[in-house]
Amino acid sequence: MESVTGKKYHFIGIGGIGTSGLAKLLMKHGASVSGSDIVESAVLKELAGRGATISIGHRTENVPDDAEAVIISAAIPASNPELARAGEKGRKIYKYAEMLGKVFDGYAGIAVCGTHGKSTVSAWTAFVLEKAGFNPSFIIGADIPQLGGSSGVGTGNWFVAEACEYDRSFLNLHPQIAAMLNIEADHLDYYRDEDEIVDAFADFSRNIRPNGVLAANGRDRNVARILRRPGLAAKVVTFGLDLSCQYTAVNPDLIDGLYHFDILYNGKLFGKTRISLPGLHNIENALAATAILSEAGLPRQQICELIPEFTGTDRRLMFKGKIRDITVMDDYAHHPTEVRASLAGIRQRYQPRRLWCVFQPHQYSRTRFLLDDFAESFKLADITIVPEIYFVRDTAESKSQVNAEALVQRIRQSGSDALFINDFGGILKHLQKQVQPGDLVVTMGAGTIWKVADEYLCWLGKHG
Repeated sequence: MESVTGKKYHFIGIGGIGTSGLAKLLMKHGASVSGSDIVESAVLKELAGRGATISIGHRTENVPDDAEAVIISAAIPASNPELARAGEKGRKIYKYAEMLGKVFDGYAGIAVCGTHGKSTVSAWTAFVLEKAGFNPSFIIGADIPQLGGSSGVGTGNWFVAEACEYDRSFLNLHPQIAAMLNIEADHLDYYRDEDEIVDAFADFSRNIRPNGVLAANGRDRNVARILRRPGLAAKVVTFGLDLSCQYTAVNPDLIDGLYHFDILYNGKLFGKTRISLPGLHNIENALAATAILSEAGLPRQQICELIPEFTGTDRRLMFKGKIRDITVMDDYAHHPTEVRASLAGIRQRYQPRRLWCVFQPHQYSRTRFLLDDFAESFKLADITIVPEIYFVRDTAESKSQVNAEALVQRIRQSGSDALFINDFGGILKHLQKQVQPGDLVVTMGAGTIWKVADEYLCWLGKHG
């Protein structure tokens, strides 16, 4: 990594999960940091406490005259006044992912990519490395309560990063160890089709460093397409819930809704372990983390002992509370595959009388492209409530082609109970009237639907 000591960097949109973590890393390496964002937050206060100069609101005067470069989050439009000023001054402008790649190159990098599970697997990996005494740095797309946030600046040589395929951001990373969890159609506002997505993941696989390792899901058909292509220089190890995979799980035993199992490596016992996260898909996530950690040199016994200690990340099958025998949860699932996996895990772990899913679709384009898959994914919910679609990165054309009521209609046509309630206040009132003891309510989606879970839990507390 080129030295950043003594250099000054200005962030536009510094309060984001990724950008704030990168700012901390640059400061750790001796850089001066300034930045701006729209609203005050605990993240901005923490950055200010670490020595960053923080401004609320985007104004041309926020850009320091002596800034070495300006770093922008993916959400910053070309019309942003600070971005325009940086261009006028001839400053270098980096996307967040570009600058992350420059920092990442200075470490023994671990990058986790895939359509689903990136945050969980990368967080699990960082957690075990930390508990094992490796003191890693990490930037992950979700808060990790056990590690004190979504990013950390360690003194060790390992850097764990969640590698996102949107905008081909992950092509800025050159990992020593990469994990490829799965590949499905998503981000179709950016990619032409699934084949183009597979091509992008193939390009990422060729970014792995010489003598590096790719831990690949041995059950995923699109990952298999990449493994068959020429030009992949990395050592490949496979994981998955199939005996053909090198890292696999056998003898699963469900105890109080959570799995205990044996891990095999190349057909021989690796060790016995268990997980503290519900759902069969989290066995596969644990296997991915195991493959990464084993290839990073951690002893088998230590991996098996530490895997169960990980209790998850923010908004991933997150237990919020239980009052009056009503359980409230929150989950980030916003793709049909994730919805199915989360609902299955919830049913298995909590066995509710009725399962209420309050799902906020994320992006008009994603909803339109995956409408039929979404409709089928809610069959494990007893009642699905859908507000209007969360608007982000969409075009006016995309917004005109689909709405939440169309999704509700498709869910009903698939044989499931669903209703459209446009606003959060209306949803809250419906839950207050209809949910009964023994029921479970989960809010689900990548937008702001978590607020309904918080408000409903607060109401239960006052009326318990």
